[in-house]
Amino acid sequence: MKIAVAMSGGVDSSAAAALLSEQGHELVGFTMQLWDQRRHVNVDENGDPLPSRCCSLDDVYDARRVAGSLGFPFYVLNLEKDFDRDVVEPFIQSYLSGETPIPCVACNSRLKFASLDRMARSLGCDKVATGHYARVEHDAATGRYRLFRGRSHWKDQSYFLWELTQDQLSRAMFPLGEMSKEEARGIARGADLYTADKQESQEICFVPDGKYSEFIDRFLAHEGRDREIPGGGDIVNSSGDVIGSHSGIHRYTIGQRRGLGIANEKPLYVVQIERAKNQIVVGEENELESLEFTARGVNWVAFDEPSGPVRASVKVRYRHDPAPATIHPLPDGRARIVFDAPQRAITPGQATIFYDVETGEEVIGGGWIERNPAP
Repeated sequence: MKIAVAMSGGVDSSAAAALLSEQGHELVGFTMQLWDQRRHVNVDENGDPLPSRCCSLDDVYDARRVAGSLGFPFYVLNLEKDFDRDVVEPFIQSYLSGETPIPCVACNSRLKFASLDRMARSLGCDKVATGHYARVEHDAATGRYRLFRGRSHWKDQSYFLWELTQDQLSRAMFPLGEMSKEEARGIARGADLYTADKQESQEICFVPDGKYSEFIDRFLAHEGRDREIPGGGDIVNSSGDVIGSHSGIHRYTIGQRRGLGIANEKPLYVVQIERAKNQIVVGEENELESLEFTARGVNWVAFDEPSGPVRASVKVRYRHDPAPATIHPLPDGRARIVFDAPQRAITPGQATIFYDVETGEEVIGGGWIERNPAP
């Protein structure tokens, strides 16, 4: 087949390309230039660029080097404006509204896959391949494409792919879906690729130091939008008593314990963020537990939208162990999820993903956690 390969400049996409090349496919490599490095937003207090291992010019160079080594053509897609509009700005607005966003989901489905798929079609490519640790299969009986977790659950990245449509899944390929990280590195080493031992980034690509609130401050200041930076306010307990002060709601997230600046007999955690009141609500650890929440933007992958409740294993963040729950579909692409047992720190802005309750392997669907759950 003729396959478009998304090349990030990292070991995973390099290994995927090497594997497909070894299988005899005709490849065309693409790297997406997403973050505008010339804006000088990601700098330290001295004005020096912060180190980055993702979406940098070095990564573009590494991807080009891998494509050259494997002998297939390589192109760079400039998606900086789209990235700003569809990923960065929603990320900032989500934090300013008191949520804790996970931009990688929207980036994968709405930007990377959508853009690469369009380009792949224009070049006559049959499939679009990435280095994600996930699996996709076609069910001939139903005609649907089914999405599964990667065999290596520790590296499984199906959490970031639940928004993919049937149309996108029909052309998606995940060559590393059956492998572990070390097996992928072994393939890259076997192909003598420069990226075989390259470290992977653990942070959101456009926030290389992981300091999200500082990035937001720098970004808004750079864009002349200083007035949008949240000011300080009260920290209150669950009874509404003022017990401290905060320096901006975008500096806090549900479940946070450190940095509250409050002395208390028992440890206190952020249990709610009230944008309208500009308040941070804190409580004891048991107040973080919730039995249910609602999700918006639900995408059903395994089947069309159900007419009644669905049993599933549900994840509320990337490193959360899926827990049994009942999903109740609601109008307007929403759903109410009720767990069998309370879960800790369900956080608005995060993605939630639904797995088959029997095996825990197949992705049924997913959505966006839309509001603070009731304790």
